[in-house]
Amino acid sequence: MHEELAWIETIAPDFLEVIRRRYYILQHIGWMQPVGRRVLAIKLDMGERALRTETDFLRAQGLIDTSKSGMILTDSGQETLSGLENFMGQILDVHQQEQQLIELLGIDHVLIVAGDSDDQPRVLKDIGRLVNETLRLLLPDGENIIAVMGGTTMAQVAKKLTPKLSVGRQLTFVPARGGIGEAVDIQANTVSATMAKHTGGSHRMLYVPEHVSKETYKTLLQEPSVQEVLQLIGKCNTVLHSIGEATLMAQRRGMSAEVIDMIKSEQAVAEAFGYFFNEAGEVVYKIPRIGLQIRDLDHIPYVFAIAGGHSKATAIQAYMKNAPSQTWLITDEGAAKQILKGVTL
Repeated sequence: MHEELAWIETIAPDFLEVIRRRYYILQHIGWMQPVGRRVLAIKLDMGERALRTETDFLRAQGLIDTSKSGMILTDSGQETLSGLENFMGQILDVHQQEQQLIELLGIDHVLIVAGDSDDQPRVLKDIGRLVNETLRLLLPDGENIIAVMGGTTMAQVAKKLTPKLSVGRQLTFVPARGGIGEAVDIQANTVSATMAKHTGGSHRMLYVPEHVSKETYKTLLQEPSVQEVLQLIGKCNTVLHSIGEATLMAQRRGMSAEVIDMIKSEQAVAEAFGYFFNEAGEVVYKIPRIGLQIRDLDHIPYVFAIAGGHSKATAIQAYMKNAPSQTWLITDEGAAKQILKGVTL
């Protein structure tokens, strides 16, 4: 495909630029609709007159409608946008970026969706849809136990899973670790329950606090309900987790000012599974929690790290120094471009 595109650019240099420009316009209208021309021009860094020429063309083609509220995609526009997604992914060098990240991060799989979820929250929905489709293609028929971490990204992904995922499968979602202490809507218990609801699967709850002493840990392990969930976690064939920015995650969990200062002084940049990492990928702090540990990931067939937005780039790089090679990173262009900035492979 890339060779053919190079030939096209040789005989019609403006051909691909026109396609790129109109695709980006449709894409951003889809993300921001209804949206006014001035706001869209600023977002796309285009002059209003040039943008008007393009939107007039797209409206004449029946791809967008305009009203007092702004521009929106028509059904035909949405269909066109969806139909061009794979083709445009190649034009926009997404596949090349995926291969570069695979080599740089030392993992087997990277999938990138268009956009930057820091600037366009709707990109998270696209990430969720891609997670759903990838799971649908990969997971074996029959019983699947899926261990799920909490967090804002995971809460959004959960809403995009569909009943298609359960066709031919029995899905059981379990929280990967104890985590009562975070906001209820982003706790692993809530996320796993939401995933079960959207797919028609089942779920189990793990009621343990964020921080536990050794004595409390031993007591909790004797509880039959806790033992049942821990046994399921031990049997899981799939893990879904995100990657957080260290200081933000420490604050969200209500950690003491002393610990937060220590994490900052140790230059922690990433958090996953209760482990805090510096840029070199070294563990500088660990929250003692019940459930899945990073070392357990080595023996789990399907591990998905889900994180997007340019602000997550440093965190993703730091965590990936510890990720098992079979990890699937599902991210967006914002994070991918930031990670690859200045990198020569």
